[in-house]
Amino acid sequence: MSKALGTFRAVYLVALCCVGSFLFAYDTGIVGGILTFSSFQVDFRYGAGEKATVGSNSTSLLQAGAFFSCFFIWPFTARFGRRLSLVLASTIFCIGAIVQTINTHSLGAFYAARVVSGIGVGMATVVIPMYSAEMAPKNIRGMLGSMFQFFFTLGVMTSYWIDYAVSEHMQPSTAQWQIPVGLQLAPGAILGLGMLLTKESPRWLAKKGRREDAIKSLAWIRGGESPEVDAEFAEILASIEEEERITNGVTWKELILPVNRMRVFLIIALQIGVQLTGNTSLAYYAPQVFAAVGAGQDNLLITGFFGVVKVISCLFFLLFLVERIGRRGSLLGGAFLMGTYMLIIAVLTATHPPSASKGLTSTGIASLTMIYLEAMSYNISWGPVPWVYMSEIFPSRIREAGVAIGTSTQWLFNFVFSQVTPHAIQNLGWKAFLMFCIFNYSLVVFVWFFIKETKGKSLEEMEAVFGAAATAIDVEAIHDKAKRGEVTQVETAYDNKREGQ
Repeated sequence: MSKALGTFRAVYLVALCCVGSFLFAYDTGIVGGILTFSSFQVDFRYGAGEKATVGSNSTSLLQAGAFFSCFFIWPFTARFGRRLSLVLASTIFCIGAIVQTINTHSLGAFYAARVVSGIGVGMATVVIPMYSAEMAPKNIRGMLGSMFQFFFTLGVMTSYWIDYAVSEHMQPSTAQWQIPVGLQLAPGAILGLGMLLTKESPRWLAKKGRREDAIKSLAWIRGGESPEVDAEFAEILASIEEEERITNGVTWKELILPVNRMRVFLIIALQIGVQLTGNTSLAYYAPQVFAAVGAGQDNLLITGFFGVVKVISCLFFLLFLVERIGRRGSLLGGAFLMGTYMLIIAVLTATHPPSASKGLTSTGIASLTMIYLEAMSYNISWGPVPWVYMSEIFPSRIREAGVAIGTSTQWLFNFVFSQVTPHAIQNLGWKAFLMFCIFNYSLVVFVWFFIKETKGKSLEEMEAVFGAAATAIDVEAIHDKAKRGEVTQVETAYDNKREGQ
């Protein structure tokens, strides 16, 4: 019963904090639709010729706010914890959303509100993966970590359909664009208020020396006290004490140690790889991409179903695949499949160029099918896995810094590709899909040689996985000590090796 209760609590808590991922996706997706509304153009007093500039600025300013917030939230969450960080992120986001919803007739005010909302969602995207990993049991950490991407796809899908609904069923008016923008206040409030009623990360509490609070939090999230909870708590203490002993008070400088440099390289490369797959670009500019392969006037409706496909595939992955095929296998398979689909799209659009007068042809349908399959492959691989991997591979002392670096990389290259993609599609045509094909096949090579499997490992076992012998703890020895109630005595693999020499 306690294990089932613990699983329920872990799923509930991670789902609650992943509302922040929903916000990130919804806020990004909704703006593309409202900027096409004539009512928005009238209220904010700009012409059709400025539409592209306004759209680019609205997207870029959100990303800029998110990028810079990654470096602010790192020291804040290290000092004040995960819960208060998410409460602050929610508050800042809601302030920005309120100003966006008000008809100020000023693009400057709207832009400023986009920056403020970007700061909120950027802070949330740093804390959520970290908090999820620290609270999740190791046997379902991959599944719970993948909920970040699941809620992202849910936010994208919701934004697509709300844009479609108000464009089809409402007359041009101020309310037509205010409803989609204002709706984001509901999940924003749920995130902030919900975090006030949850438990703090036991690993953060233990790192701060609050061991009694830490064991209470761990027991709550695992469904009650048990020998397994004692053993896990012993691992946490052993890992923290060993890191303290070896690093002797060093904090951010640990990032440049050889074993940690490699981990920083991996998470930066993974987050760049997410953009190189081409899927984020397809998500931002789905209507234009669908028009490019011949969807014509049906592109908005097809975009809506595009969002549904993403949600279903990501849900299937987190329920049935992530803890079976592992992190490495899903990254390898996903990159190979996406590269193949992009190659097929390039060949089809090169040999049978789409024409607006012909409508949706058989080759256009084939290209659309490949795009849908590409989206499904992304959401069972490069969509969820980098967020899981980034949050689990760093030791507790530098986890905040590591995740902040990875998330800021994501936002930076998100910005770069959002600027490049529309020009690539316009100027390169089918060659843009060939470019993404080459990128994906290159990612297969990268994963094969550099990515280590972390499935089924506790956060405290990552030191051994990445070859950090000096701080790797002997997990079996710690478990034995926990059974005897000796949780404060630690023994490391490094010490065992040294004694055997």
